[in-house]
Amino acid sequence: MKKINSTANPIINNTVRLKKAGERKRQGLIVIDGIREIALALKSGTTVTTLFYCPSLNDADPKRVFSVPEENIIEVTEAIFSKISYKENPDGFLALALRPSLNLDDIKLDKNPLIIVLEKVEKPGNLGAILRTAYAVGATAVIINDNQTDIYNPNVIRASEGYVFSELVVSSSLKDTAAWLKKNKIKSFAAATSAKQNYTAVNWCLGAAIVLGSEADGLSDDWLKSADKLIKIPMISGLDSLNVSVAAAVIAFEALRQREL
Repeated sequence: MKKINSTANPIINNTVRLKKAGERKRQGLIVIDGIREIALALKSGTTVTTLFYCPSLNDADPKRVFSVPEENIIEVTEAIFSKISYKENPDGFLALALRPSLNLDDIKLDKNPLIIVLEKVEKPGNLGAILRTAYAVGATAVIINDNQTDIYNPNVIRASEGYVFSELVVSSSLKDTAAWLKKNKIKSFAAATSAKQNYTAVNWCLGAAIVLGSEADGLSDDWLKSADKLIKIPMISGLDSLNVSVAAAVIAFEALRQREL
């Protein structure tokens, strides 16, 4: 086990650089801040390359808490941990891990899968909240088209409470996603303010995909044309849209309600 006491150490400086999405992508690494999030990542099979811990913030023994080789564990001071952490109240554990890389072929379908498709979702907090919802309703996978934020942005990990690692999250093009859904006989239901059918009128007990667009622009014309049906969440006059994470939760929990009847 190593110890680092200097905030100017090259390992620490490189970890700070990983706060930028481009640097994480270039190095093929992600940053996981928090004991719960690291545990979920390891449980999902994510490979942790470095585990930082600060004994003044957490007296747990890292060798007992995590199955990480001792040579990959680095003890740091509170000043260093504050420099590399993302949380306002960190718990003393932060990990660097190899970036998961999944595609449509990695999705294992059950009899009546529930898929959530997101197009151009921009805000890490919204993406993280949707991933928590996906896990809560037992969604088979989340497919992201033209993603505008890093799936493993530390703020996505935090907002998802680590469930980004428990949920199957795949990046794919709109064209490939639409073709994959049709090939697997999964009907796509695209949320649109122009739709005539309410989301509650859909039979969610069959294989289905909930398709949602960006916070600012909604779904693209290509998705509106490709979807099997357009659906809407009814709202009182004067309000025409919801936050995308709220919309995802409303529709996904209706699907779960029907499936549990």
